[in-house]
Amino acid sequence: MILPASFFAQPPLLLARALIGKIIRHRVGDQWLAARIIETEAYDRRDRGSHASLGYTEKRKALFMAPGTLYLYYARGKDSLNFSAEGEGNGVLIKSALPWSDSLSPASSLQQMQQLNPDSKGLPRPLTRLCSGQTLVCKSLGLTVREWDQQAQHPQRLRVEDVGYTPVALLQSVRLGIPPGRDEHLLWRLIDRAEARHCTQNPLTRPQLPCHEILPGQPLVVSEPE
Repeated sequence: MILPASFFAQPPLLLARALIGKIIRHRVGDQWLAARIIETEAYDRRDRGSHASLGYTEKRKALFMAPGTLYLYYARGKDSLNFSAEGEGNGVLIKSALPWSDSLSPASSLQQMQQLNPDSKGLPRPLTRLCSGQTLVCKSLGLTVREWDQQAQHPQRLRVEDVGYTPVALLQSVRLGIPPGRDEHLLWRLIDRAEARHCTQNPLTRPQLPCHEILPGQPLVVSEPE
C-alpha cells in the first residue's frame, strides 16, 4: 500500500517511529530500487539541531510545505533524504535502511543499487552495508537534491509503501552529529532493534549513547528541547 500524504501529518517523533519498516521505492530507468527504513531521526522547528530553527529560507522551503514533501540537502557534499512532518519546519531524516527485494524490485534491482553505490575501491558493497548511512541511502536509491527536493511522492516514480512489516522492538537514542548546545540530549533517534547492527551507529554496542528499548504499544520516552 502506498502511504497517503495524510500519513505524514504526524508530529515528527511519531512520524519517525511510524516510518520504521516502511519501504522507499524509486524508479531508475526500468527498475524499481527499494529499501526498508531501519533508522530515523526526528527534527522539530523548536529544537536547535533542526535546520528550520534557523528560520525559513528558499533552501529549507520543503520543511515548511505540506506533510510528506521531500526535503533533500547536502551532507558533506552528498545527498540526504527527509520528509516534512506535521507543523511548519518539522521533518524526519531517513538515517539508514536495508535493500529490499520483492516481485517489483527483483535481484536485478539490488545489483543496480550496488552499481550506483560501490565501495571506495569500486567494488560492490555488501547488501547489509549498502544503505547504512543517510547519504548511502540516497546514493543506492538514485535520489538527488536536484531532482527531488521540494517534491511530493509520485506513484510512478517515487513512493513510500507499507508492506505489513512491524518491528518487534525499537531503540530510542540520541541523534548523531548534533553539536553541544543544539539540543543534543533529545532522544529523537529511532532504530529497528532487530537491525541495530546495520544502522549508522549501534547504541547497543556504544554504552556512551543513551538507549531505551520500546516494545509495540509502549510510549516513547519523552524528551523536549531546552
